[in-house]
Amino acid sequence: MSDGAEIVQEPATAPGPLGNLGALGERMGLRLLEASADRAVGSLPVEGNTQPYGILHGGASCVLAEQLGSIAAMLHAGPGKVAMGVELNASHHRAVATGHITGVATAISRGGTLASYEILISDDDGRRVCTARLTCVIRDDRGAGAGDQSGRTTAGSSE
Repeated sequence: MSDGAEIVQEPATAPGPLGNLGALGERMGLRLLEASADRAVGSLPVEGNTQPYGILHGGASCVLAEQLGSIAAMLHAGPGKVAMGVELNASHHRAVATGHITGVATAISRGGTLASYEILISDDDGRRVCTARLTCVIRDDRGAGAGDQSGRTTAGSSE
């Protein structure tokens, strides 16, 4: 488990899991601004992430929240471990039609098997847009497709 702060600059070019925002994060224009086991900060443009009514889609706030909390949980978990979101809840407080949203994930609890984060998302004027909470389970990294705890294969399985 890591307690040291790790600041990430220009994550799209950095190697490893912190540099990889995933296809969804990249498609949505997510930018990681800061990351440590205690706190992660990132932003997302409203443009391109709207619902049919021209305002920010609530799912976009959830993507930002899960991404930031998961990154912080991975840093907490440390080498040889993975952190996977098992529960996300979000309350949407106001509509946003332009600019960017910024999320700040702050650790609530960091244990050996679970890590929970509160994610506050605000607009360019600092007004709260969404409040979310993410809980991640921490497990040994057994590689992609290694299976769930019952031993069944999960990735690429035809079950």
